[in-house]
Amino acid sequence: MAIGFRVDFLWYQVGTPDFLHAFFSTICYNLESKKWGDKYPYLMNELYQGKLSWKNADKVIEELKEVKSKFKDFSPSQVIWDIGDILKQPPWGDKISPEITDLSNYFVTSDGRDLIESMLMSKNEGSKET
Repeated sequence: MAIGFRVDFLWYQVGTPDFLHAFFSTICYNLESKKWGDKYPYLMNELYQGKLSWKNADKVIEELKEVKSKFKDFSPSQVIWDIGDILKQPPWGDKISPEITDLSNYFVTSDGRDLIESMLMSKNEGSKET
């Protein structure tokens, strides 16, 4: 089952629920104080829960840009597949493309797009509508 983000009539495919949860788990473990939503409340609480108020779209965009920047300092081996079980590994283990150099480009959607860039694009498109 694929999941994604819907903005009006546009659909941005992500991939499996586990994959999306891994993205947020990695943020929580590596960039927050291991407390969900501590540093990135709009991204980790509103967006993760599936409902983002448009008044907070610009805040999520800022948070995503900061996450992307900070993820450049983390190697792919520092991905957290599940914050509830940090020893759990991705289904592909450590067999990843050589193009993946750090966590900022680790998360690629099931249709081959950079997840963070797709999220930024969807939020930017949505904020143009308001």
